[in-house]
Amino acid sequence: MKHANAETEEKKKRTIEDIRKSKTTGEKMVYMSVPDYTSAKWAEMAGVDVAVLGDSLAMVAHGHANTIPATMDMMIMHGQAVRRGAPNTFVLGCMPYQSYNTIDRALTNATRFMQDALCDAVKPQGGKSQAHILKALVDAGIPTASHIGLTPHTVATFGGFKIQGKTADAAMKILEDALAIEDAGCFMLEFEAVPAPIAALITQQLTIPTIGIGAGVGCDGQILLAYDLLGVFTDFKPKFTKRYTNLTEVAVAGIKDYVRDVKQGTFPDDDHSYKVDEREFEKFAAMVEKRRQV
Repeated sequence: MKHANAETEEKKKRTIEDIRKSKTTGEKMVYMSVPDYTSAKWAEMAGVDVAVLGDSLAMVAHGHANTIPATMDMMIMHGQAVRRGAPNTFVLGCMPYQSYNTIDRALTNATRFMQDALCDAVKPQGGKSQAHILKALVDAGIPTASHIGLTPHTVATFGGFKIQGKTADAAMKILEDALAIEDAGCFMLEFEAVPAPIAALITQQLTIPTIGIGAGVGCDGQILLAYDLLGVFTDFKPKFTKRYTNLTEVAVAGIKDYVRDVKQGTFPDDDHSYKVDEREFEKFAAMVEKRRQV
């Protein structure tokens, strides 16, 4: 029989220390990008370790073609919803485009994530070139991660969403970026669209854990977008996304049934309508008729 506190312990929010320790314990940490209250609630109910407030919400929740239009105000609003949906889950806030292009701006905006959205940590993008920004955040006492490989904020410089690290020289640059992130004091880093063997070998060189999205099983953890893995967002499907279900098919089928029932006059039926006392209705009907005749 379970003790009363056993379930509480199982639902305890993960900490920075838990994430750091996963590097040595071998526990695979599960991250999921969630844009809203409901998906955050699902993440917590399913036991996701880290709910990521990703600026990908500009695409999946607002219909933009990329993440560039995400603003701080947009991220904070969604972040507050995510926190309400997952109060007992570690939330990592992704800093949007140009919100960390100077140290002062990075500190101001990271503080908003921590104070206004109640995030547990923040994640800008970049490695060696952004090391001074990352270090400033860490030195200010703000738990900080980073993101390398395919970085959506600089996707234009890559000529589109393309795999990174396909040559030895390119892979070495990613390693140098990873080491710079580690040296800056970050507690974790994310690889995106990096060949699996490259990400695995770089992961082995680091003392901080890595998570991967399109970077193979050799990372210390994995991240996918909730709306991708659930089949909610269907504009396109990245190669690295595994669809575990297709909620869009289920939703459209349900809506079609609703449309049919309304057109045929079978919804709402008595089970889905409120009733009134018959005598009160007759009295009301008489009042209406009297008013009509005046």
